[in-house]
Amino acid sequence: MTFIEMLNQAERTNQSMLCVGLDPQPERFPQMLAGDTSKIYDFCAAIVDATADLVIAFKPQIAYFAAHRAEAQLEQLVAHIRRAAPAVPVILDAKRGDIGSTAEQYAIEAFERYGADAVTLSPYMGFDSLGPYLRYHDKGAFLLCRTSNPGGDDLQTRRLADVPGGLRLYEHIAQLATGPWNTNGQLGLVVGATYPTEIARVRELAPTLPLLVPGVGAQGGDALASVRAGWRGDAAHTTGPLIINSSRAVLYASAGANWREAARREALATRDLLNQALR
Repeated sequence: MTFIEMLNQAERTNQSMLCVGLDPQPERFPQMLAGDTSKIYDFCAAIVDATADLVIAFKPQIAYFAAHRAEAQLEQLVAHIRRAAPAVPVILDAKRGDIGSTAEQYAIEAFERYGADAVTLSPYMGFDSLGPYLRYHDKGAFLLCRTSNPGGDDLQTRRLADVPGGLRLYEHIAQLATGPWNTNGQLGLVVGATYPTEIARVRELAPTLPLLVPGVGAQGGDALASVRAGWRGDAAHTTGPLIINSSRAVLYASAGANWREAARREALATRDLLNQALR
């Protein structure tokens, strides 16, 4: 299946918009694993097993693995997800953005080395920096559009004088992603949960693209407002998948012996909260 087909299937099967971000911080691991970087795979695999039937996607953040020389554990983790949850897509959060020849290598890394179904990218260098990823016709790519960090205002909300209508930069990216840049039909956009108004604007400009929405949970984003701003479709199916990410709130729901059960409870509560917005 293509990435979009996998998303749609996971949404229906698990009745979920929740994406669990896999951002391992060994110092925050439960007591029996705390501080042990060799246990990154064990910790993340246990989270996957506890939540696989509750999510639309898993999103490992590559920096949290690379910082601990744990790239081999990331490869092992994606292989585990393939076995434990074969219908759930893996979005590699890498935020790559470089010239075409280097992008070719990053695309190999994301899709062939790690086996991800989609990757996050920076569109700042233009279409030729995205092309190598889009040549993988069944793979997805999420372009940073309106991010949740305060510094996003430095560039993303600036108006472009030479674009018709004087669109803001993030609006122009949304237009390009839903139009000429989407050559393989698998593009999506990253829009932070801390800006529901901008989520609604991006959804207006890109009504069918999947939106990856980080910032729910520990970052303080409003889950219900995010869903109401980004959802399009009926109560059962969306015309543009909505992927609401929560990382730390699920991963570190407990530091005690019940950490697996606590992670599942938090994921279940978040999934159900998101679904409430459709009622």
